[in-house]
Amino acid sequence: MRLFLSILLLCCCTLVKAQEGDVEYRLELGGGVGWVNYLGDFNGSVLKCLQPTGSVIVRRVINPYMALRADVGYGILSGKITPMPVQGGEGEGMQWTIPEEKFKNSMAHLTATYEYNFWPYGTGRDYHRAKRITPYLLIGLGLTYAKTQTGSVVTGHLPIGAGVKFKVADRLNLGVEWVANFTLSDKLDGYADPYGIPSSGIFKNTDGYTMLKATLTYSLMPKCSNCNVEY
Repeated sequence: MRLFLSILLLCCCTLVKAQEGDVEYRLELGGGVGWVNYLGDFNGSVLKCLQPTGSVIVRRVINPYMALRADVGYGILSGKITPMPVQGGEGEGMQWTIPEEKFKNSMAHLTATYEYNFWPYGTGRDYHRAKRITPYLLIGLGLTYAKTQTGSVVTGHLPIGAGVKFKVADRLNLGVEWVANFTLSDKLDGYADPYGIPSSGIFKNTDGYTMLKATLTYSLMPKCSNCNVEY
């Protein structure tokens, strides 16, 4: 009988320690795949020019509400150039500025973003009010490189987006997000202001791109469960 009670007590202690081991994690590593869509002089639809994209993700968890994230990704910016007629000299009639053609420009980006979760994110054991699913917003800064038919372009961009993340297991995090990237360049398609449209302001008449991605990350660096005093 004493042996049985000892074994039962040992099992209970092991279970309690296992529950105490359900701690918050400081770091997530993973990636994302989805679609990127060019927006600029030759396309104004967010669904018309979808091309595949992928990225590597590192997320530093600050607390159940906030995180900092770095993305390094690659994709294709695609569109169809529509020629614009211009009036030629006397007797020359109409001329065309650019020939009609389709383009596919390779693109790479490095992005740092701040994420804010609407609800505290976690298993509910590591942080008593945490939920396994939460919507979130993100904003940040980044660099975009594009190789076009007329040369290479390096420009800054401002990412703004929203998504939903779901903790499918204690260390596995699944997410879906949509991000709009506003760049400082009008040459992602290879041409700067091809239609001669007057504009002013930092983002006026510049190119950009949107991304719709599914992400999967794995949690690392568990935080000491007995030191969780800052939340």
